[in-house]
Amino acid sequence: MKMEQYIRAFAGSFILISLLLSLFSHWWLLLTVFVGVNLLQSAFTGFCPLENILTKFGITKE
Repeated sequence: MKMEQYIRAFAGSFILISLLLSLFSHWWLLLTVFVGVNLLQSAFTGFCPLENILTKFGITKE
C-alpha cells in the first residue's frame, strides 16, 4: 500500500471507532473532531504527523 492509502485507512478507522465509542460517552466525539481537524490542516499545510510516524516504521511514499 502507498503512504496515502495508509493515512486514509487510519483516519477512517479512527473516525468509525470513535463514533462507536461515542455510544458509551459523548466525549469520544472529540477524537472524531481531532481527526477531522488534522485532515483539514494537512490539506493546507502539507504536514501530517501520521506520515512522519509511518516513515519511521519504514513505510515509503511510493
